[in-house]
Amino acid sequence: MGHDSLELSSQGLLMPLARAEDLLARLDERVARSAQGRGFSERQHFTEAAAALWLDGELVHVEDLVLHDGRMDVRAPTHEITRAHGVLRARRRIAGNRPDWALSPDGLGVLVAREGEGAPLPVMPAETPGYAEPTRGEGDQPEPLAEEFAEIDAVLARAGRALANKGTAQDVEKLATPWPLPAPTASTGFAEAGEAALGALMRDPDRDETALLGEWLALVRRAEAEALPPVMTAYLAWEAWERIDPLERQHWLGNLLVAALLRKSGKTGAHLAGLSGGLRGISRERRQSRNRATRCLAFFEALSAAAIAGAKEIDRLELAAAQMERRLKGKRRNSRLPRLAELILSRPVVSAGLIAAELKITQRAALNLIDELGVRELTGRGRYRAWGIV
Repeated sequence: MGHDSLELSSQGLLMPLARAEDLLARLDERVARSAQGRGFSERQHFTEAAAALWLDGELVHVEDLVLHDGRMDVRAPTHEITRAHGVLRARRRIAGNRPDWALSPDGLGVLVAREGEGAPLPVMPAETPGYAEPTRGEGDQPEPLAEEFAEIDAVLARAGRALANKGTAQDVEKLATPWPLPAPTASTGFAEAGEAALGALMRDPDRDETALLGEWLALVRRAEAEALPPVMTAYLAWEAWERIDPLERQHWLGNLLVAALLRKSGKTGAHLAGLSGGLRGISRERRQSRNRATRCLAFFEALSAAAIAGAKEIDRLELAAAQMERRLKGKRRNSRLPRLAELILSRPVVSAGLIAAELKITQRAALNLIDELGVRELTGRGRYRAWGIV
């Protein structure tokens, strides 16, 4: 892996490594034992998705992402919101599967291509020691608007087969077709010709992303075989992703896979580490420093900061839950207030429309429940009102 240039004791990295290991373990134990662990994980998915886009230079408001996820957009969704929602769905899928699923060739194929059975798999070098083909994940929930995305998925499948050198001659010819668009034929038509030209513009035809993913995965397997501390192994995986940069349009996936690696090792068995949120508090100069020890220290500090922020978030959720429980005493069994409390604890913000859609009630009834529960309003505007835990 080439990590022998990092002397933990001589470069002051041993204590930060031990601190990050300890804080992550403590947070994971709290998430596993706390009654608000599930709500914490759901809220973290939203904040991590926004932080991942921030690291890529795009600003996404968590409030807009929550409403978009509930299909209650107050305006037309932007490109940034759509990308952030992709990060959100990927985190949920990783958290919902077994710990080793995300780092298996099948899991990577699903996360990269959104294809499932037909996704291109990373090519594992034959000399990788100790590698065994994992089984396919199970229980994936159907994607919303599946019919609308079917045509786009077909384009992605052709691009994946061409990148993996497994496509047909027609696939390769379609991806390499230059402008102007070819004349439609009986077999292709205008739609497929346009899709082919768009795929050629969006992806570099000389870049073999499948092979790059296989190279990164081989380096991760090699680091795992050396029995290093989990956080150190995660750093080596993160550093390799930043150096190799396997995916042109999904660079954010690297942080999710590193968090999945920590979960696979058992360091964070009850939740996915908030790596993107931690890295957001580290300056770009330190995250991308030419000095390897500086980058390593920045990574350890990011995990420590994420663990500290997570512990504070659980404290806030437990305090808010205790306050809500006092208001729920003496309510009828069929009251919707307990479900409203669970919804508020699992979302950074809620709106009247979102509550009405989730609880199957009218917006007027949702406003009455909010007043009865005594949740603090965050916006203070008449047209768009939102409530949440501060």
